[in-house]
Amino acid sequence: MTVHIGPLTPEHAGEALTLQRAAYVTEAQFYDAPNLPPLTETLTELRAELTNGVLAFGAWLGTRLAGCVRGRVDGDRMEVARFAVAPDLQGKGIGTALLATAEDAAPREVRTFWLVTGASSEASQRLYRRAGFAIVGDGTDSAGVALVLLEKVRS
Repeated sequence: MTVHIGPLTPEHAGEALTLQRAAYVTEAQFYDAPNLPPLTETLTELRAELTNGVLAFGAWLGTRLAGCVRGRVDGDRMEVARFAVAPDLQGKGIGTALLATAEDAAPREVRTFWLVTGASSEASQRLYRRAGFAIVGDGTDSAGVALVLLEKVRS
């Protein structure tokens, strides 16, 4: 399986939104939370974010978008956001490759990467721990889902 990782542009917004929804619907079902923010994001919102300088990458298998990730930089911190891999392709290294690409592409001044995931999302947490992230806090999102905050200091 040959995966090509490259920039995600506004032209990819429709496909990225479809992938994002497919990836997050299983989380929504697991948490009984149909209004997770990745599921309520609109095409207009996604296209605007991709137009306004957010770091964004896609992983393609041929012409199929198999995964995507966005990085939102704020000073010396970068949020890893809207990280999604097609459900039928999870566990094949695509997420690991996307995460590494996003970290490598972050501006030099970024010292800390952070993200949130569901407190009961064990597979996601394993992926992030393998990539060097550690849980540093917890909370609840607008849909009432218990979350954990993970951080990684850039080496």
